[in-house]
Amino acid sequence: MKAFAFLLLLAVASASWLPEFQSDAVVSTAKKQQDVLRLLFKVTEPIRKRYTDLKDASVSHKPTGVAAEKLISEIEDGRTLEQKHYFSLFNDRHREEALMLFEVLMSSGDWNTAVSNAAYFRERLNEGVFVYAIYTAVIHSPLGKDLVLPPLYEVTPHLFANTEVINQAYSAKMTQTPGKFQMSFTGTKKNPEQRVAYFGEDIGLNVHHVSWHMDYPFWWKDSYGYHLDRKGELFFWAHHQLTVRFDAERLSNNLDLVDELYWDRPIVEGFAPHTTYKYGGEFPARPDNVNFEDVDGVARIRDMVIFETRIRDAIAHGYVTAADGSKIDIRNEHGIDILGDVIESSVYSPNPGYYGALHNLAHIILGRQGDPHGKFNMPPGVMEHFETATRDPSFFRLHKYMDNIFKEHKDSLPPYTKEQVEFPDVAVTAVGVDGKLETFFEDFEFNLLMGVDDTEEVEDVPISAVVSRLNHDPFTMTADISNNNAADVFATIRVFLCPRYDANGILFTVNEGRWNCVEIDKFWRTLVPGSNHITRKSSDASTTVPDVPSFQSLVAQADAAVASGEDLDLSAYSRGCGIPDRLLLPKGNAQGMEFAVIVAVTDGSQDAAVEGLEKDERGGSHAQCGIHGETFPDKQPLGYPLDRRILDERALLNFPNLFKTIVKITHRE
Repeated sequence: MKAFAFLLLLAVASASWLPEFQSDAVVSTAKKQQDVLRLLFKVTEPIRKRYTDLKDASVSHKPTGVAAEKLISEIEDGRTLEQKHYFSLFNDRHREEALMLFEVLMSSGDWNTAVSNAAYFRERLNEGVFVYAIYTAVIHSPLGKDLVLPPLYEVTPHLFANTEVINQAYSAKMTQTPGKFQMSFTGTKKNPEQRVAYFGEDIGLNVHHVSWHMDYPFWWKDSYGYHLDRKGELFFWAHHQLTVRFDAERLSNNLDLVDELYWDRPIVEGFAPHTTYKYGGEFPARPDNVNFEDVDGVARIRDMVIFETRIRDAIAHGYVTAADGSKIDIRNEHGIDILGDVIESSVYSPNPGYYGALHNLAHIILGRQGDPHGKFNMPPGVMEHFETATRDPSFFRLHKYMDNIFKEHKDSLPPYTKEQVEFPDVAVTAVGVDGKLETFFEDFEFNLLMGVDDTEEVEDVPISAVVSRLNHDPFTMTADISNNNAADVFATIRVFLCPRYDANGILFTVNEGRWNCVEIDKFWRTLVPGSNHITRKSSDASTTVPDVPSFQSLVAQADAAVASGEDLDLSAYSRGCGIPDRLLLPKGNAQGMEFAVIVAVTDGSQDAAVEGLEKDERGGSHAQCGIHGETFPDKQPLGYPLDRRILDERALLNFPNLFKTIVKITHRE
């Protein structure tokens, strides 16, 4: 099938083009940051004349090397995607071009060469191809260490802002009238899904989703420099957490848990994106109750059913069949990692030809249901972009469907034994919260300057969008832990937040509820003999990241540091992957919505896979996003100890190193 051509293409791994990196000691972090921002400034327009070094490089630089020569040949032969055209990572050819540029940048031996290569190809390649390659190269290349990528909602605002706001921005620019425009969520109160649109359409959540897929791209080959540790398991966990987090929002708004998709049933919820490509027309809409149709040139629905059946058979048998016919055992704690690679499917999948690409193809199929046969030549749907996918309610239905497949595997494993959970002579005696667990909506302003066309002859005017977003008051989690050992012990502390009742007010059993738990934090502490009072600020949670400064703020800081010769430290914003820190708590309700908080304290000397985690959490959002190029810091399965069946609540609570308490999350209007 055509849809699998990319898997065969990407499977060819060669490390011959990877360079020995030269020292960049002479290039300051501030200068690197300035270069990246200038390369990404108004990517749909030529490089600004005032950026003399970049402008000169775009004209006179001659890229060299195997990767560069291959891409130049493609350009000269007219085979590359035209400029001012939409880009989709799920389009095989679009992705191939982006990866060709990615390889050019990854093979650049020093910073100045990388910047010159980027400037040269910026003027010759599609803008979407360029942006994707720059972002992934900065994330994965050693040359990009400590650099901060500007928020995508300001670099490519068309993928984040509603059509109405973009039109207002164009009018403001043409009339040279500054404007600040209120952006509303799609739909009306007639649509129950409108109650949770604030979550799926949250621009910070959108950035987290696309950033995760840049950190752990399905096309990644280890020949690019390193292995993405537990990538398949992280695919499961990051999307499981998105799904259960969405469910918590639904319960906060008196909606049932999201139902999974079925290939043989209608897609109940339609979706009108109210967004427009900068080049290519409007994102297609989908009416209610559409039956799945085959998508020409991509996949047939019956193929998806076959792939699903083969995956479920593998779970039932306890092994995956590799491409060479060998059997890979998955009925163990590492099986979820293999299963994640299979379901996505990534280059790491042991047999994509047999198990298909269930996740990736499903995204394309859902995105094309408005025009499955290409009759109207419509552009890709929101599901065909990681930036926009969570806007569509079908995203969460799709991932509930896949989540249930993962759960089938997890439920095939035996419950944890006493020895696997206990922490001898360590007990949690109390868990509390300093401060209120209270949420609210606030206005957030972001720049639309790069959403409109212009020339250097036309002055920019301030143009921005204002959107309502969920936030919460700061709070501190506390735990009193006794260590009855004679010496210090190293502990892993996991914190879960679990809805207590379904939409009908029925209490979840422990075994039902544990799958709905949101992991809000994971960290490490040394426990001295006797009593230990542990505090942890909500802003320090290892599942979240703060807002990245605006593009204008980053430019101002980088320019000032370069001009003064001073250091530039933006390390607090070096990870784009992570739930926005203001979304740590679900919305709750005005009366106070009950959640169970479960704190599990386990033996860190057995759990920790990386040294020094107590003092340096290495980027801060490791719980869902890992550590770049390194071993995942926790040896235990993601979700442990709640990821496997719990047959008896009394057994769970009999462990002194586990503690459960009840809290209320209140929403203030």
